[in-house]
Amino acid sequence: MAVATLGAVVLDCPDPVALAGFYAEVLGGEIEREEDWVDLKGATGVTLSFQAAPGFVPPQWPRPDGSQQFHLDLTVRDLDAAEREVLALGAKALEAEDRERTFRVYADPAGHPFCLCAG
Repeated sequence: MAVATLGAVVLDCPDPVALAGFYAEVLGGEIEREEDWVDLKGATGVTLSFQAAPGFVPPQWPRPDGSQQFHLDLTVRDLDAAEREVLALGAKALEAEDRERTFRVYADPAGHPFCLCAG
């Protein structure tokens, strides 16, 4: 028997409203704001939350002396089309040059890595 259920995945960031807006454009869903906290609900079945983190330092990936901390795998139908859209929304390509793979790696506007994965 499980001890708990997953309530939310929470990302530290310098601007919760801006980062929630980025993911709302990528995933859909409804944004709910509090003071230094923003929830994105209804997009994935699990709430994606964003909290203000003064002094936030984005993950460094790929670096042997740094950690990606975590990443999101986002399943898409068309990698090329999804890539164009996330780049237009402010994502940065980290490792998208290998077109033979079934995934491509990006950073969101706050620097968190995420992958677009062919579904």
